Amino acid sequence: MTVEEPGAAEKPVPQVRAGMVISLVTREDVVVMDPDRFMAAARRAYLAGEPDRTEGDAVAAVADVYDAVFALVGRYGSLASADPEVAAGATVLERMSGGLGHLPGDRVTGRADGLSPAGAVSKVLVDRSAPLQDYGCFLPGDEELFAAADE
Repeated sequence: MTVEEPGAAEKPVPQVRAGMVISLVTREDVVVMDPDRFMAAARRAYLAGEPDRTEGDAVAAVADVYDAVFALVGRYGSLASADPEVAAGATVLERMSGGLGHLPGDRVTGRADGLSPAGAVSKVLVDRSAPLQDYGCFLPGDEELFAAADE
């Protein structure tokens, strides 16, 4: 199911064509509930991808929040993955009117990764001026990277 943006009906949907640039921009939020579990899960994720490394290597390689985020995303494809290695032990979703989920401000506790998933949203952008590959080593700033083609 999709939700239309105001004015979306006014924009024609572009036809797929050779050379079209399609971008998927995603935001995924989490709340850290247990920093020790978070860092430990990220270091386990690092070691899973680098089996010849030691726990000391993992501590050095995953030293801060940025390292931890990239280790988890690299291993699971998502920061708040549903993979049992990191989601096991989470509080049960409560039944609400309209489905399952947590109310605003409610947090998931007990996950092996110490995180509480707090929402995700993606947006498809078409007809960007260039794909990331074409920038080479010199990416533009965040404003241009994440702006829609028609903005």
